[in-house]
Amino acid sequence: MSWDFNDDRPIYLQIATVIEQRILTGQYDIGSKLISVRDFALEAGVNPNTMQKALSKLEQDELVHSSRTSGRFVTDNEEVVRRRREEMANEYVKNYLHEMEQIGFDKKKSHRLSKQY
Repeated sequence: MSWDFNDDRPIYLQIATVIEQRILTGQYDIGSKLISVRDFALEAGVNPNTMQKALSKLEQDELVHSSRTSGRFVTDNEEVVRRRREEMANEYVKNYLHEMEQIGFDKKKSHRLSKQY
């Protein structure tokens, strides 16, 4: 089953975002072994080199680490996951406030509206 990609960003970054969200939401447990690059590439419908680049980015971001003989694993550092989850939440809030500002709502009104949900 192929993943959906668009033209706004490089595919490897979109892949990295999908895997990151799966880590942050617990779909991939902390410390768990990930499937192989080849299997990930098949699942996503991309070239293994593209998948390798996405996983390398996640390694740089410390969400994934590799063991030369055992494969790749989700970080077992809960602090890294917690920190990244908060960073992503802040990005979502900034985007929300920006979008609300674009349609004429200030932060106070935007906050009041968000409390309804």
